[in-house]
Amino acid sequence: MNAETEHRILAILEDDAQASYAEIADRADVSKPTVRKYIDKLESEGVIVGYSADIDPKKLSGTSIAMVGIDVASERYVEVTRELKNLDELESLYTSSGDHMLMAEVRAADGDAVGDVIHEKILTIDGVEAAHPSFLQERLK
Repeated sequence: MNAETEHRILAILEDDAQASYAEIADRADVSKPTVRKYIDKLESEGVIVGYSADIDPKKLSGTSIAMVGIDVASERYVEVTRELKNLDELESLYTSSGDHMLMAEVRAADGDAVGDVIHEKILTIDGVEAAHPSFLQERLK
């Protein structure tokens, strides 16, 4: 498989997760069977982990979205990530090389509800040392 073709297909999917195989094939300058083969491979390897819609938090009525930096005791990392992955309020969970070990996308009815998720669910997990929310306001790109 060609790495350049793979990158073109991934770039198209990142731009438009709803693009059809025909559209991807046209934009990547490959055949539809080639697109299907690459996407099947990328899904089976775990490179593509899902498809989603991009949301503008400002226009999403009745929901607040926060990115929450989570600091974890290193000896409890595996257990904490396992518990966090089971929380329905976490839309996504990422490892991070920035200021925090983990970054979680939390969605709830409003800012108070996000705070409740942080205080009642995230911070009560043994090994979570701190949680720092940043509320998303408006999608700019």
